Amino acid sequence: MNNAALSYGYQNLSKRYQVNEILEASPEKLLLKVYDFAIVNSKNENLAKTNKALQVLIDALRFDTDELREVSTGLLRLYKFCQDQMREGNYEIVSKVLQDLKSSWLEAFSQKQ
Repeated sequence: MNNAALSYGYQNLSKRYQVNEILEASPEKLLLKVYDFAIVNSKNENLAKTNKALQVLIDALRFDTDELREVSTGLLRLYKFCQDQMREGNYEIVSKVLQDLKSSWLEAFSQKQ
């Protein structure tokens, strides 16, 4: 087997592993993965990918109850702020906000257990 075939085989296994990891992940783990994706891409100054992640976070917000509406409205404002800051080229601000939010979620998840 040549190196190209071996490389393709490893890439294929890696992709299958990633797909399985996502399919089997809890909602909490998926949320953290989206934050990781957004943080990495904001640090890489990738507007399109960061905004894509932010849109996923926006789409996941729930407004079913008064309590959820209050929290989701605050998060929506932060996500929109991040989108605006990305467009203005303030990548460090976006990265910092997203890292702080991720840390807050991690703390909340750890208290839940």
